[in-house]
Amino acid sequence: MKYFASFAVAAMVTAGTLVSVGAFAQSGGYKLNDKVSNFSLKDGNSKAVSLSQYAGSKAVVVVFTNNSCPYARLYENRLVTLANTYARQGVQFIFVNPSVGPGEADEKIQELAAKKFPFPYLADEGQQVSSQFGASKTPEAFVLLNNKGDFTLKYKGAIDDNPQAEANVKNYYLKQVIDEVLSNKTVTSLENRATGCMIKRN
Repeated sequence: MKYFASFAVAAMVTAGTLVSVGAFAQSGGYKLNDKVSNFSLKDGNSKAVSLSQYAGSKAVVVVFTNNSCPYARLYENRLVTLANTYARQGVQFIFVNPSVGPGEADEKIQELAAKKFPFPYLADEGQQVSSQFGASKTPEAFVLLNNKGDFTLKYKGAIDDNPQAEANVKNYYLKQVIDEVLSNKTVTSLENRATGCMIKRN
């Protein structure tokens, strides 16, 4: 499998704990306020989708996820709801699956199309894009602010503070950041450690 559940890590991290920039920097990838390069990946129907296609969006939310991780499944409906809510305000969601590959235990690209999400669900078969972003878990969210076609990273990390029970969420990290970006306000929650399944690198 491309992941193993990080239950021990999740148990050690208090919900809502703010993680320093330095802690994330050790994993590599984009830092906050970095310009994000264009990328192009295929969806479940082998159609290429590029970040640059959304130059007309106010912001793009890239979520690294997969079909097998228990945490990813817990967050699936929440993310679809967020995507539908903010689509009307010019925010584009993109799911990227770093667990697709040719191995027997890997997820298959055809499984992406079966999800029928109202936004692109793309296969990061060589894990190049997830590595560029510095994604380490599924699910993990990245908020990109669009400035005349140039995308800048404004947030990376957790979606909220309670994967297991949506009704008990107290801090809606991703929603708060999207609201701040759309209102041209300073992002107050820069990084929160994602709770999820570790991405196993090839």
